[in-house]
Amino acid sequence: MSKDKRVFFPRGEQSRFINCVQEKLTITNKELALFVGKNTRTIADWKREKFSMSFNSVELLSKKSGVLIPSGVEIKDAHWYVSAGASAGGRAVYKKYGHIGGDEEERKKKWSNWWNTKGKLENYPKINTAKPIKKPALSSMLSEFVGILLGDGGITMRQVVVTLHRHDDKEYSDYVRQLVYELFLVVPGVYRNKKSLADNIVISRIELVQFCVHKLGLKIGSKVRQQVDVPAWIKSKKSYRVACLRGLVDTDGCIIKHKYVSKSKEYNYKKLSFTNASLPLLKFVFDELSNLGMSPRATNNKKEVRLESKDDMLKYFSIVGTNNPKHLNRWRN
Repeated sequence: MSKDKRVFFPRGEQSRFINCVQEKLTITNKELALFVGKNTRTIADWKREKFSMSFNSVELLSKKSGVLIPSGVEIKDAHWYVSAGASAGGRAVYKKYGHIGGDEEERKKKWSNWWNTKGKLENYPKINTAKPIKKPALSSMLSEFVGILLGDGGITMRQVVVTLHRHDDKEYSDYVRQLVYELFLVVPGVYRNKKSLADNIVISRIELVQFCVHKLGLKIGSKVRQQVDVPAWIKSKKSYRVACLRGLVDTDGCIIKHKYVSKSKEYNYKKLSFTNASLPLLKFVFDELSNLGMSPRATNNKKEVRLESKDDMLKYFSIVGTNNPKHLNRWRN
């Protein structure tokens, strides 16, 4: 299979190929690593030509960037070296020790002795140890993050994910990633859904999942089925409520341009619409807009809350505001 094959470039060509790809795509080592599903250390090793590249990675980068694979490369099976090295290695071992293979019981005995006298006493990192995160105090910034999660986010047993439109929310996606880093000192990954225009901002940290559930009061699993609500700690403080409202509307809200004609005159004004399938979230948005002096309207389908007057729209952007450039551009233009 192609995924098991390795590509061997002529000396210096592997590094040149990667640099050309980065120039064409204008991406960093970190972004390149995310694109091919590797870590940045692997990219650095590829550039130094310490290791050969997988055929899949070379083919993917060539197709994406338009950079041609150099002539003179060799494509070999992943374990091409085994048969070549096995016989030579076997002869060397036999010449040195007089036999092939070792004493299994003797190896176990030596390992057991090392483990009991030294190994288990050393502070070795455990594979399943959860990676740490910064655990921020309750704040307006954290409240906005909760609003974003309740809007376009989700929590699994191991991940926290925010899903945004690849093009319409491109700038907002940068804001959300920066917000995550400032709050938790974690750099989230971004993964594209090839079957749609959705980008998933993913934080794979069990500690963050536990923090969201036990400290922030959020829930793992379907928000609709569980009919999630805004946590009580946010509702207890006005600045928290406003920040959470902003996060909710920045993700699940939109600005609608409404046109109509009356007495041969065309009128054009803008509305704010918030849609969600969780009734407690709709109620929170409706109540908070009302508390801030606006006159929201719940639609007949009970899945949408709207602001429809120009005065209310001015109040919203003045009091609540937005961190999603998409909303601001539609409001101004």
